[in-house]
Amino acid sequence: MYEQQAVTCTSCHSKFEIVKPEQQKSQDIQALFHYNEAMKDFLHQYKFFKDIVLKDVFRFEIAQALKNTDAVIVPIPMHPDKIKTRSFAHIDELLEAAGIPYTHLLKKISIESQSSKSKIEREQSAQLFQLKADSKIEDRPHILIDDIVTTGTTLKHAKAILTAAGAPSVKAFTLIQG
Repeated sequence: MYEQQAVTCTSCHSKFEIVKPEQQKSQDIQALFHYNEAMKDFLHQYKFFKDIVLKDVFRFEIAQALKNTDAVIVPIPMHPDKIKTRSFAHIDELLEAAGIPYTHLLKKISIESQSSKSKIEREQSAQLFQLKADSKIEDRPHILIDDIVTTGTTLKHAKAILTAAGAPSVKAFTLIQG
């Protein structure tokens, strides 16, 4: 495990707004932070400017939120073509920085980005995932991990695949709630 050292200054970190329990969008989705200007800047720098060192900014909060779970941790996967473009799997990096073990059970089959779609287009989109050929669904709870939840469509699609494959329960954890 890592030492708890701040990666950002206290002033900068205080700009990230914590989601209180009563502000969660769903009982099945736990989000840590709201999508505000500071978080928008962070996410853009991390994902699109490929500033991988930012994986460490929220490692303590992610570790604290997921440390006592016996669930199977399942990151939302990126399409293989997108990984080549971005050069790293951002969800995997966040989990590794937090010292959280995870298992890839899903494969993304759509290259389309949800962020470029309207709410209605997202909600009406075809299934985004399939179960990986070598996946083994354990008889214990599963937690999907994603960076941001807006409409919840991505998580809904992933949950449907895991549930159909036999996962006894599927919840979700995100860094950001939009």
